[in-house]
This record gives sequence, structure tokens and C-alpha cells, in this order.
Amino acid sequence: GKAAGSGDASKSQSRSSKAGLQFPVGRIHRLLKKGNYAQRVGAGAPVYLAAVLEYLAAEILELAGNAARDNKKHRIVPRHLQLAIRNDEELGKLLGSVVISQGGVVPHIDPSLLPTGT
Repeated sequence: GKAAGSGDASKSQSRSSKAGLQFPVGRIHRLLKKGNYAQRVGAGAPVYLAAVLEYLAAEILELAGNAARDNKKHRIVPRHLQLAIRNDEELGKLLGSVVISQGGVVPHIDPSLLPTGT
């Protein structure tokens, strides 16, 4: 519903703000209709999809921000996205076949190759 005391009663409100989302519900609805995924698109489908996409974006950004901070950087670069995704088990599984340009590789040396303690 409308927020109490939101001024003009007929003020239009985006479907994204109604759902409390940042991602564009209207645009996703248009793209679902235009993409020939189905003859019809329900009213709740774009809201749900927008929420899922927003959650995934927030999750990746959170981990990438941590990776940037670990490297003492203030800006997220593709390398930080790569480290964030590959070091997270579930995101790594979801994006296993995805190549991130300028991402590099995750550092890993097999223990059998390391020099022994003796």
C-alpha cells in the first residue's frame, strides 16, 4: 500500500518501489513479454524475477567488496569479482561456465608440489 503521509494521493509509484526493490520491475516485465518466453506473463513474475536478480547482484557485490578491501583497494575491478565468485562454493557452481574478462585465476598450489618440512 501507500506510505502514510506521502503527499498527493494520486502520485504514481513504480512497481519497483512498491515491491521495495532497486531493480526495474517494469523493464523486466517488458523484456519477458518481448522475449517470447510465453504467450502471457503474470503480474507477479517480473517482481519475483527482479527480486532474485537483485539478491544475486547484492550477494556478488558484497563478496567483491570484501575482496577489494582485502586487497586494500577502494574500487571493485573484474579481478575482485572473479575472486569473489570462485571462492564462494554456490556462486562458483552457478557461474562455473562463465569467463570473466580480466579476471585472472584463483591462486592455488597443490600441497604435493610444496617443499617438505625436512
